[in-house]
Amino acid sequence: MDIIQILQEELQIKRTQVENTIELIEAGNTIPFIARYRKEVTGGLNDEVLRKFHERYTYLQNLEARKEQVIRLIDEQGKLTEELKNQIVKAATATEVEDLYLPYKTKKRTRATIAKEKGLEPLAEIIKAQNLSDLEAVASEYINEEKGVTSVEEALQGASDIIAESISEEASYRSFIRKVTFNEGMIVTKVKDQDKDEKDVFAMYYEYSEKVKTMPGHRILAINRGEGEKILTVKVEAPVEKILLYLHKQIIKPNSPVEDYLVSAMEDSYKRLIAPAIERDIRNELALKAEDGALEVFNKNLYQLLMGAPIKGHTVMGVDPAFRTGCKIAVVDETGKKLDNTVVYPTAPQNKTEEAKKVLKALIDKYDIDLLSIGNGTASRETEKFVAEMLKEIPKTIHYVIVNEAGASVYSASKLATEEFPNDDVGVRSAVSIARRLQDPLAELVKIDPKSIGVGQYQHDMNQKRLEENLTGVVEKSVNEVGVDLNTASSSLLQYVAGIKKTVANNIISYREEVGNFKTRKEVLKVKGLGPKVFEQCAGFLRVPESKNFLDGTAVHPESYDIATKLLSALGYKEEDMQAGGIKGLSQKVGDLEKLAEEIGVGVMTLEDIIKELEKPGRDPREDMPKPILHSDVLDLEDLKEGMKLKGTVRNIVDFGAFVDIGVHQDGLVHVSQMSDKFIKHPLEVVKVGDIVDVTVMSVNVQTRKISLTMKG
Repeated sequence: MDIIQILQEELQIKRTQVENTIELIEAGNTIPFIARYRKEVTGGLNDEVLRKFHERYTYLQNLEARKEQVIRLIDEQGKLTEELKNQIVKAATATEVEDLYLPYKTKKRTRATIAKEKGLEPLAEIIKAQNLSDLEAVASEYINEEKGVTSVEEALQGASDIIAESISEEASYRSFIRKVTFNEGMIVTKVKDQDKDEKDVFAMYYEYSEKVKTMPGHRILAINRGEGEKILTVKVEAPVEKILLYLHKQIIKPNSPVEDYLVSAMEDSYKRLIAPAIERDIRNELALKAEDGALEVFNKNLYQLLMGAPIKGHTVMGVDPAFRTGCKIAVVDETGKKLDNTVVYPTAPQNKTEEAKKVLKALIDKYDIDLLSIGNGTASRETEKFVAEMLKEIPKTIHYVIVNEAGASVYSASKLATEEFPNDDVGVRSAVSIARRLQDPLAELVKIDPKSIGVGQYQHDMNQKRLEENLTGVVEKSVNEVGVDLNTASSSLLQYVAGIKKTVANNIISYREEVGNFKTRKEVLKVKGLGPKVFEQCAGFLRVPESKNFLDGTAVHPESYDIATKLLSALGYKEEDMQAGGIKGLSQKVGDLEKLAEEIGVGVMTLEDIIKELEKPGRDPREDMPKPILHSDVLDLEDLKEGMKLKGTVRNIVDFGAFVDIGVHQDGLVHVSQMSDKFIKHPLEVVKVGDIVDVTVMSVNVQTRKISLTMKG
């Protein structure tokens, strides 16, 4: 198996790109570093392609290792033939390898192994040859009471068990049956409890069937959950007649004297051994494909959430809504430092509305607050109403934003939050987190396990290790894309920087506390555990805006400082020209980019990146993201009317549509069929999390609190 050729064909890239990328990965380089600073080497492969490359490369390496192991194990049994070895070597998947290994695998005691212990294997081989005239007479020769064979019937049954197992272990049979079952089979689901409530979330699957081949990922994950919760039974119904006809042609010779006997063994083999195994394989394959689709949605949703535009320069009041325990309030300054906190009880059961207004107005006046951040959890709708009424009574303009508080409770109870706010309870910590999410979503959300942020669907039904690895990769990509200030970044943020592990991140914080702020990028080399290789990986993503060397505040890697200086000189600029915050129109003065790159001695793609940085040093890519919608009043669900046109924020995307916040606390659903006048397969073709979209109300059900929206027209 040529791993390089496989990667080349699957990813549609050149062989040199594959070879160079493998070399970079094997040398211990991180994906963010390769994507940003080795573009010439990889031919410009981006972060997303590189992560797919790495995952697939790892799988193929493991597959090769398993092949070598299987070949060795079969060879040790003295049963390895050249033909079998070639089949294993050419196998393209782990399933094919395991199919070929199955006959030689050490098994638990089965009906066939017990029959072999009774000495019935020679009888099975005679029958398989299909040239005997008197089956019972031959079988009678194998009666052996000492071995537990007391009759012809027992001898024939034992031989049948051996034949059935040998049929089930034939790799070519399993391959055909797996393929035909996948292409022509049906997934059939039924409810276990016939008296189950028809309003149950799994109601549509109480009596349901769909082709295996066409079943979409979100339905696969849904029925898997229903089965896991013991509400549904799920079966794969295969084209049994077609499969048995195929087996008949493969196994039974024309005019075979033992046809009836072999048909019985063959049917037993399929129903007892092959069908359950193939069903497991197909269900696993479907789950894996569904996971792939769900992971893609998760990754893109999380990326958009993390890359949400920060609202800087505001003192923010964070509000963590609640009923009985009251709304926790925290005021944070523009750097995210907590200035004050309190608790108010504007909602049921206390309903201390006027008292709450008095307390909050005093805080707004004291700290000159013009922006409130309200969590979207329990009591959010009631709290939003209260805030909107209060703001009408204040003479200056103040806005509020409803913030997705997913994971805030996880953070507030974490060791990190306890260390940051040792004297505050979880409610105050949560309110601080809600406020900071508005100021800098990325810096705050990195403190939370990505799985707890809650964007996507069926996250608890997926392989948790794989989910965690993927989402961690998204956070890593986001952090490195934005870059971090070496003198203000938290340990949580630093440990997502390429090459930096948790211990080194903590060491950076300790160094800052003991020595003071970093004055240059190179000073980070003094941090314990951060050697030249780690510095190479992380340096370009760390910023020191206060450094005397302006390049330390940009995404230009230290290895390219000489290139940047040569570029400025070639275009008639001095370093002092950079101090004011970039040279506007620098790219227009370049002229022939390829010629200039050759003169300076650098690749074209690297030169382009350096030019962009010199034009806008340390530019935050989140500036291009949609800004949150600022509210000053509130709508009720009852206010919505069919045909009403509104602006909304995309909060979550799933396979069947997008949930949009239109300012009534209850998100509305834009079904995939209502997202565009053109046909689309998936919502991600049209929208991303955080997008501001124009929607029209199609219908509102006040009882079920369901809102249907359309983006058509």
